[in-house]
Amino acid sequence: MAKLSPLLKQATPVVVDHGEGAYLYDTDGRRHLDFTAGIGVTSTGHCHPRVVAAAQEQIGKLVHGQYTTVMHKPLLELSERLGDVLPSGLDSLFFANSGSEAVEAALRLARQATGRPNVVVFQGGFHGRTVATATMTTSGTRFSAGISPLMGGVHVAPFPFAYHYGWDERTATEFALRELDYLFATVTAPNETAAFIIEPMLGEGGYVPANSEFMAGLRRRADEHGILLVIDEIQTGFGRTGRFWGHDHFDVRPDVMTIAKGLASGFPLSGIAASEELMAKAFPGSQGGTYGGNAVSCAAAVATLDVINDENLVENAAARGKQLLDGARAVADKTSAIGDVRGLGLLVGSEFTAADGTPDNATAQAAQKLAAERGLLMLTCGAYMNVVRMIPPLVVTAEQIDEALEIWSGVVADVTA
Repeated sequence: MAKLSPLLKQATPVVVDHGEGAYLYDTDGRRHLDFTAGIGVTSTGHCHPRVVAAAQEQIGKLVHGQYTTVMHKPLLELSERLGDVLPSGLDSLFFANSGSEAVEAALRLARQATGRPNVVVFQGGFHGRTVATATMTTSGTRFSAGISPLMGGVHVAPFPFAYHYGWDERTATEFALRELDYLFATVTAPNETAAFIIEPMLGEGGYVPANSEFMAGLRRRADEHGILLVIDEIQTGFGRTGRFWGHDHFDVRPDVMTIAKGLASGFPLSGIAASEELMAKAFPGSQGGTYGGNAVSCAAAVATLDVINDENLVENAAARGKQLLDGARAVADKTSAIGDVRGLGLLVGSEFTAADGTPDNATAQAAQKLAAERGLLMLTCGAYMNVVRMIPPLVVTAEQIDEALEIWSGVVADVTA
């Protein structure tokens, strides 16, 4: 009998029978409040009726139509609909399956369009698990250990992570921009740098938002030196942060954007968006793939956009996100074990820190495990895996937020007693 690889580490012991909205039901019939959302994927909740209906209808028509061979209606409709929500000027799309594929496509585009070899990523970023994207990932060595040599041409600059440095945000931002300029002077000249690739909020790196001053600094340097600003919206897009795109919080314009996760409510679909002029600068035939733009995934994505719009889920994410962040901070105020609580919209992280200021992995892991036992599913993140993160679906209600906070408050009290 075959089994799953022992390298797959389960965050919870739950074996799911079915899901509905913000809840998962296990094979024993127990209900669990799911504040993982498939790592931010099930944006409209589990099995939203409109998404299910769209997928079911499409399965009866066409499951797969390889989109460099034939075109199909869901793909064309999705492309048109995304034009309504994409940043101005990003009017050309390439679809793939996973976030890693999207980031690699953005890397390929940046290098070919500029003719430059190097890219700059930012400390704590997560961009994927393939060799290229693992090279660009610095949220933890677990993603790149043991597969060296990694890809060349990737250079790392600081992210303005104020809590990590022990500074205020302004000081951290000034430091990060100053070090970026130093990187230009010592490691990768601007005229050899194709792109900045950045998450508007670190995901696996600990749920750390960027800020307007830092993002504006990147945009200025990109414009000055002909560098492309690639914003990785894989986890932060589609209303997750309480704005449609994470970078909307910082009033910055991307040249290229990567998308995935919440795009299709759980169906595998990713992509990149850029201007048609920029896309045309890459090499003909350099974009493609067997499963990209799958018909069922595209139909689910169109339905997802409808649900987000019709049910005002971006606005709900903003309101429920404030409720969740305020509540998580109220819990943290009762203990010295949580050193920082931060987030945007329905991305909220609580960082556990020991009395001497060092990361407290043990208490974070204990809290995440005990919460799962009590019916609240969450994940951990951060370089030291000491940040417990909450990622409820965009359909989460005020009552469900209250339910989660009540469980969380009891968990924190018990693991820190």
